[in-house]
Amino acid sequence: MPSYTATITAGPEDIDELGHVNNAVWVKWIQDVAVAHWYAVAAPEHEAAYFWVVTRHEIDYRGNVSEGETVTAETWVPHSPRGARFDRHMKFTGADGKVRVEAKTTWAIIDRATQRLIRVPPEVAAPFLD
Repeated sequence: MPSYTATITAGPEDIDELGHVNNAVWVKWIQDVAVAHWYAVAAPEHEAAYFWVVTRHEIDYRGNVSEGETVTAETWVPHSPRGARFDRHMKFTGADGKVRVEAKTTWAIIDRATQRLIRVPPEVAAPFLD
């Protein structure tokens, strides 16, 4: 299963009143990294034909990140799709090697032309699984 990584540095806009990255920001980062993975791997014709929506988030917060700290996000798709959906796993690791956040999100594919859910075509899933 090929993974995708990105580096994110927490800016002042990401920090809540407790002095660490806000939970809503983690959700945004999860989506941003997943979308970046899609655009890094998907064929242009697939990008034009489909888009994805989140149907479920499961997030485990294991540590805090403060302003100026950098995390490495890693995401991967561990299993073949189930119908229109697949699960994506993600973890954010600090510079100290400690995992700060782990997540599992379920995504569903939608056909742009019909605006309806479809089964994930094998050729769309293949680059994320090989």
